[in-house]
Amino acid sequence: MMRITALLLATLLLFACEQGANSPRGFSLPEGNMEQGYQVFKKYRCQDCHRIAGEEEPENAQYLLAKPIPLGGSSGRIKTYGELVTSIINPSHKLTPRQPASFTSEDGVSLMRVVNDELTVSELIDLVAYLQPQYKVTPYRTSDYRLYQLRIPDKTE
Repeated sequence: MMRITALLLATLLLFACEQGANSPRGFSLPEGNMEQGYQVFKKYRCQDCHRIAGEEEPENAQYLLAKPIPLGGSSGRIKTYGELVTSIINPSHKLTPRQPASFTSEDGVSLMRVVNDELTVSELIDLVAYLQPQYKVTPYRTSDYRLYQLRIPDKTE
């Protein structure tokens, strides 16, 4: 019985690990600039609907929503680096059912403005550099790119 349990557990663990084409394994952005990321946050007016968890709100803060959506902390929605990047470029990807109706359209799509046609890759990198430290995310292992050496054959070969 113990052997069958161990075999089932090993099989489950093997199939639970995504290693296929849809796996986020190996995905990482270059290191960004946090200060520039803050400027990107302001440029795209993210503060109109979001506030950074743990930061004191300005007295004159005005939001487009009745209650601003907090970013950061130990959010139940953002647990990994990949989920953070995805939530920026595909805000409807993972909406919690508890979100108030004011956060979504009638068909359940996020009301967050999609800025993919405006946001540059450099801005995305910097925005992630600004937001990631705000979250208690599962650390990711950056891709280890080794330098390749070009092998030039000897003239004697």
